[in-house]
Amino acid sequence: MVKEEIGTSVPEGVYQAGERLKGVIVRTPLAVNYNLSNLYKANISFKREDLQQVRSYKIRGAYNKMATMPPKELEKGVVCASAGNHAQGVAFACNKMKVKGTIFMPLPTPGQKLEQVKMFGGHYIDVVLYGDTFDEAKDAAMRFCQDHSRVFIHPFDDPAIIEGQATVALEILEQAVRPVDYLFVPVGGGGLAAGVCSVFKELSPETKIIGVEPSAAASMKKALEKGKPVLLEKISRFVDGAAVQKVGDLTFNSCRNVLYDMATVDEGLVCETILSLYNKDAIVVEPAGALSVAVLNKYKEEIQGKNVVCIISGSNNDITRMEEIKEKALLYAGLKHYFLVRFPQRPGALKTFVMDVLGPDDDITYFEYTQKNSKEKGIAVVGIALKQNNDFPPLIEKMKKYDFFVNYLNNDPSLMNLLI
Repeated sequence: MVKEEIGTSVPEGVYQAGERLKGVIVRTPLAVNYNLSNLYKANISFKREDLQQVRSYKIRGAYNKMATMPPKELEKGVVCASAGNHAQGVAFACNKMKVKGTIFMPLPTPGQKLEQVKMFGGHYIDVVLYGDTFDEAKDAAMRFCQDHSRVFIHPFDDPAIIEGQATVALEILEQAVRPVDYLFVPVGGGGLAAGVCSVFKELSPETKIIGVEPSAAASMKKALEKGKPVLLEKISRFVDGAAVQKVGDLTFNSCRNVLYDMATVDEGLVCETILSLYNKDAIVVEPAGALSVAVLNKYKEEIQGKNVVCIISGSNNDITRMEEIKEKALLYAGLKHYFLVRFPQRPGALKTFVMDVLGPDDDITYFEYTQKNSKEKGIAVVGIALKQNNDFPPLIEKMKKYDFFVNYLNNDPSLMNLLI
């Protein structure tokens, strides 16, 4: 689909971005997912931005922004702040364009992401670890820009960044063999969503665009409720690619009147989706990359018989996180439970618990017990995995019947953070 055939008012910068990015990015496939299509009785396709060289769509905006900067500004070098994907996109662009870059990342950034940034950037970039959060790293990056007269490459709230991300939408419309009824797009700061909205509102206005955020970092949803971007006091950073305390002004204005709906997804469901995509389709996604798929069940009635596209935004997932992801998925599904258990300090107490309390399919996955010689009964922390969630009520009943039950821990966030 070429511009002349459409005759619309899509921003000229989007088409120019598409030309700049030729030979730089991967034209990622729009691939049918047969498992989900059968499950939801719809035609569901994935836009596979996880297959970019930097394993996310962020290279589009980063490269486009730098390619539009005056040569004199580029000569001074560029600066960005990121906990992952944007940093990799900027690093790749610096290496490709032979531009010096300084990348600020939070101190807790996983080693895998640090190594990826260094690999993509080579000797053209310096990585500075600063602060415990993205916001602290960003503040340090902004100060560095002022002190050294360098340009800050914003992760989302910049016209050139948005136009670069908008090329995802152009590709979707060029690749789609039939009109897109529903488009699910992950939202962090809103750069990708803003770009998609700017294109679809002109080229495919009938498409219902649904933004998806993690429920514990729903900054766009809050902005839409308040009528302007607002700073969330506290967010969870588990879905790190979409964990933003405040969406951008530009991105909010682009999305506010175009999004059909703004949905949120629980972290546990995100984890279930990550495992499902890996086990059923051999697709590896990061938490943010799973958002557009995790939300489908909320719209199962609406999308039946429709043509649906889910943008898979990235696959930068550290393998060391998989145990945590599995744990969160089991907790969300009601298949993993933690208790404080009272054990009489006499021979055979544990055997009674295993034989008379646990069901035939229940499994002890965590056990921590310290014997207290001065007490008749000792307290243990016990984790139990179930085969099905309806095994939970009889488990509780038998624990109380045999006087083992002290407390249920799953509903205590502070204690669960220590256990997981």
